[in-house]
Amino acid sequence: MAPIALTIAGSDSGGGAGIQADLKAMSALGVYGASVITAVTAQNTRAVTAVHGIPVDVITAQIEAVLTDLDVGAIKIGMLATPQIIQCVADSIADFDGPVILDPVMIAKSGDALLAEEASQILRDVLLPRATVLTPNLPEAACLLGSESADGLEQVIAQGQDLCALGAGAVLMKGGHGKGDICHDILISHSGVIAQFQAPRRQTRNTHGTGCTLSASIAAGLAKSLSLTVAVAQAHDYLQGAIAQADALNIGQGHGPVHHFHQVWPA
Repeated sequence: MAPIALTIAGSDSGGGAGIQADLKAMSALGVYGASVITAVTAQNTRAVTAVHGIPVDVITAQIEAVLTDLDVGAIKIGMLATPQIIQCVADSIADFDGPVILDPVMIAKSGDALLAEEASQILRDVLLPRATVLTPNLPEAACLLGSESADGLEQVIAQGQDLCALGAGAVLMKGGHGKGDICHDILISHSGVIAQFQAPRRQTRNTHGTGCTLSASIAAGLAKSLSLTVAVAQAHDYLQGAIAQADALNIGQGHGPVHHFHQVWPA
């Protein structure tokens, strides 16, 4: 049987992030992707112009439909939009005993907010402790901790451990918002740094959906029963290849998407 991963996230009408990016990444990595849509966004490479949250009873029904029939090996959670949706998802996956990857989606690449301000605390309180691995960028980590963005490796590691102290099993602190020519992603547990992943910082505007793609790729690896470190390493390598091919896709007039199928059909 094919490994199965479930993404619980918002829909991106432009196809570069959210549910669409997750399913593309899972498929590219040889994993069957199931989906639960939490919100519908009117979105392209330039802006998010509308957000419509799905009623919580419909979200609950979607999760129940998938988990009572499909043998899901891992769950990735992305955009949740409101406190009510966050609580609904937390309640609906309470009995799931596999790995959960939580991507705390707060702001789109265009700068538009994707998470209601009052929702950050409930995300931290009810879902963060459920996460096998949390995958924040530096601004998201700071928001969850109520602090300033980390500046320098020591602060990044300290904030990662602070997030572990809030209940996350591990934290992948993403370095896309950092400084310097090398981008550092750091996998951290309660006991300290598990692994570091480095890549040259590419000068491209086409990075729409990178966070969604990375977390979905980790979910794909865990659904295939890889260890967390190996799953993150493979996801990191896959994403770097997708970013490297992004400019050749030439999609949209703003922040274009990465090339999810770069291993299948080079642009």
